[in-house]
Amino acid sequence: MNTGTKTPVIEVRDLTKAFGHFVAVDRVTFEVERGEIFGYLGANGAGKSTTIRILSGLLMPTSGQARVHGIDVADDPERVKRSIGYMSQRFSLYPDLSVTDNLEFFGGAFGMSGRPLSKRIDTLLEQVDLIHARTTRTRDLPGGMRQRLALASALLHSPPLLFLDEPTSGVDPSARRNFWRLIRELSHQGTTIFVTTHYMDEAEYCERIGLMSDGRLVALDTPANLKRTFIPEPIVRVESQATDLDPILQTLRADPSVVNVQTFGPALHVRIEKREPEPTERLRQRLKDAGFKAHLQPIEPTLEDVFLEAVTRK
Repeated sequence: MNTGTKTPVIEVRDLTKAFGHFVAVDRVTFEVERGEIFGYLGANGAGKSTTIRILSGLLMPTSGQARVHGIDVADDPERVKRSIGYMSQRFSLYPDLSVTDNLEFFGGAFGMSGRPLSKRIDTLLEQVDLIHARTTRTRDLPGGMRQRLALASALLHSPPLLFLDEPTSGVDPSARRNFWRLIRELSHQGTTIFVTTHYMDEAEYCERIGLMSDGRLVALDTPANLKRTFIPEPIVRVESQATDLDPILQTLRADPSVVNVQTFGPALHVRIEKREPEPTERLRQRLKDAGFKAHLQPIEPTLEDVFLEAVTRK
């Protein structure tokens, strides 16, 4: 992250957005520094997209303040729009146009034309690895390639700030990894990235993370600091071939050294008090005595562990 300047690219103070009696964003405050990859995480409906639409000048806040590049979003949303790139979670390109035609269309919307636009399109197609597909109709592209094309369209006017709203929703893990490689490259070149996602594994790529729940910002820090703050105890992953993990879960929760147990897909994450000297072996013996066969393994906490704890504490 480049912190050579003291002025944040994004400044949010007590930001609130209500739709009637429903409060989608509730007194949120944070800043984003220049060149930072800032992750905004939460479940669907947590308030992520509403926040990003306000910061992009597409929605007006009910109260509080949002400034982008020093511009108050409520005072001059059009100026904000011209200073950013925005990639929405809804695929917004024209499916019947080719890759190049789509970029030429959106370039025209940014006031670009002629040789400068053609050179910019060539540069972006090479950057997102779509040179070979430039004449392909957009509807015929796989999901991961359409995603990269949408990113290229958001970058046409070389914005210093890029908003990505659920950019990898619905694409396969390989495409998601390739997309994040592009994001890191952009950040290294000085572009500030504000990205919303509900994929906790993706958040590991972010320099700082804001965790949203029911419209509120419940935590804000680096991934490492969030883990140290919210999950200071050792974690043991418990796996079993049993179709019903609830009896195992209840047995573990009854153990006095167990701080918490959460279900993670086909496994359980068990947090143990720090003072416990041999937590894995002792838990394995406890389950064996109760008649359960299970595989236990110490693991590092994940951001999903952090999110579940942060939501529980709020």
